[in-house]
Amino acid sequence: MQTEIKKEDHQEKVQTTIKKRNSFITVVFSLFLMSCNLAEFDSYKSIENHQWNSENKIEFIVSNNDTISQKNVFIHIRSNKDYEFSSLFLIAKIEFPHGFSVVDTLEYEMTDVHGKWLGTGFTELKENKLFYKENVVFSEKGDYKFNIQHATRAISDIEGKNPLKGITDVGLSIEKVK
Repeated sequence: MQTEIKKEDHQEKVQTTIKKRNSFITVVFSLFLMSCNLAEFDSYKSIENHQWNSENKIEFIVSNNDTISQKNVFIHIRSNKDYEFSSLFLIAKIEFPHGFSVVDTLEYEMTDVHGKWLGTGFTELKENKLFYKENVVFSEKGDYKFNIQHATRAISDIEGKNPLKGITDVGLSIEKVK
């Protein structure tokens, strides 16, 4: 009887030690991930019913106080199996705090040459982190307004695929260059 109690006590101590060790590893890993994140801004907007109308501009407002550091700007696109094109065309606009603006027409590949979806994700949902601006310095203090809208069209669709199906979320992130 005494031996059985000692075995149970020993097993409890081992399980407690394992739980503490796992908790410690989880905390250390989380701190490591947070310290590696260079994102100064990271935000997503959900697309209602996963149908993005071409006139629906996705807007992000980013406050900037750092007028010296170089930064990379990324557009994030989350799509599901309902997205029917191999590429995505976007019109992206940056409005600077003092009125100046820059408009870019962008094309991103969403599949490889064999039709395999690019991006990350194990389910039908894929996320693509797309370079928008590289090594840019936001030289004005204040609020920058980013607008993103799609301009994807089928060959026979002069007016534009409206709505564009399969886009679940659009995001924007700004990371300080190492």
